[in-house]
Amino acid sequence: MSPAIPDEFLGLMAEKFRMLSDPTRLAILRALMAGERNVTRVVEETGRNQANVSKHLKMLSDAGLVARRKEGLQVFYRLDDPLVERLCKLVCETIVQESHEEVQRHRKLLSGYGKAKP
Repeated sequence: MSPAIPDEFLGLMAEKFRMLSDPTRLAILRALMAGERNVTRVVEETGRNQANVSKHLKMLSDAGLVARRKEGLQVFYRLDDPLVERLCKLVCETIVQESHEEVQRHRKLLSGYGKAKP
């Protein structure tokens, strides 16, 4: 059995989940999973505007999920929390599994449609 989660952790956990609850931030994190990126490249890869990306990168940086480094006038970002990629992959795997199960339920439902009952 897993140890109980201390009450003191709940706020910290909620903050991490809050950072992962926004589609724009998830798109940014997905881009950074491929490696370090500057803001311009993150904007290109996410399709979001520069001001929005910069705002979300600051939030992710403040939350400790991404790290930044400055090189001249450019700022580069990278994932700084190994949990992020593992958690995103786990959630994606769960979504795929649930989708397969839903398709199977629908197939079963449709296969019985129109058949006469004895």
